[in-house]
Amino acid sequence: MQYRNAQVIVDLHAIKENIQLLKSQLPRKTEIFAVVKADGYGHGSVEVAQAALAAGASALCVAILEEAIILREAGIDAPILVMGYTDPAFSGEAEKLDIQLTAFQLDWLEEAKRHITQQLSLHMKLDTGMGRLGLRTVEDVSVFLDAVDDPLFNVAGVFTHFAQADAADDAYYRYQEAHYRELIQPIKQRYQQSIIYHTGNSAASMQFPSDMYDAVRFGIGMYGLYPSIYLRDHPPFELKPALSLTTQLVHVKQLPQGEMISYGLTYETKADEWIGTIPIGYGDGIQRRFQNFDVLIDGKRMPIVGRVCMDQCMVKLDRAYPVGTKVTFIGLDKEDRITLEEVAEHLGTINYEVSCLLTARLPRRYHN
Repeated sequence: MQYRNAQVIVDLHAIKENIQLLKSQLPRKTEIFAVVKADGYGHGSVEVAQAALAAGASALCVAILEEAIILREAGIDAPILVMGYTDPAFSGEAEKLDIQLTAFQLDWLEEAKRHITQQLSLHMKLDTGMGRLGLRTVEDVSVFLDAVDDPLFNVAGVFTHFAQADAADDAYYRYQEAHYRELIQPIKQRYQQSIIYHTGNSAASMQFPSDMYDAVRFGIGMYGLYPSIYLRDHPPFELKPALSLTTQLVHVKQLPQGEMISYGLTYETKADEWIGTIPIGYGDGIQRRFQNFDVLIDGKRMPIVGRVCMDQCMVKLDRAYPVGTKVTFIGLDKEDRITLEEVAEHLGTINYEVSCLLTARLPRRYHN
């Protein structure tokens, strides 16, 4: 039951379209792994995963084991890869639920053996220049291959992650791509059976589709969001945003000149002004830095005035509107649209963070 008139609306059809758009650009053999970590970048992991699989994604990627377990408990039986570090003490749980883990440390393998009863599927992580997780040299890879050569382990894939595949200058992308080709040579020599090689994130798969291997990990682009401003301005194809955030006015009043608005007295009315109260705040992910940013009402932009409160914020209206009038924080209203990229620029961050900021207190509604 939804008791508040505020919601995140997720267009699952847009997510399916974005997957199909990318699929049309990729080599026919290249699969799409849908990245649904961080609760589907704030969109809802289970619902997005189901839509992605229906649209042709062949597997799912998450960051932590808990996220994978949520998908399994929802009845999703597709392959799931945990891309981040998992404590080896929980490798038995992953084995039991048929969840693939990422591995790159010798002592991790030794500890994991103590918790596996039959066989655990792994993806080897290679650090080609991200500086985060992974094996860095051919020697490191060769030593790891010797250690992972055990009936308790099944090496199902090998991957890396690009630090910069979303810019006009592709030099560092090319450097990492070359380093990956070097690091996988001993793996190809060791394993004749089918192993999934994957490098591409959203940016790389969109910019360099012909470079992709057996699969790509489609994350931010799947949600209709561009990995960078450069790609937004130079898109290989047009993504369709999936997320909207709407609420409504709950109070409207006219204040005379000189009235103060909200905590800290940071806004003073300049003349007689119509002020509307909106029932969401930083408890919902609308940070205090949203102050002075616009919302859409009746297709027109109107500024948030005064500091954002935990549960409410105020907007300067161009006239009186009835209580219940729709307010759009993110999305389309008539002829104008506020995008997550625009919000991110105002907040001094990236669109990824903005969608993840939206808390579970905001109900998610799904449209097909």
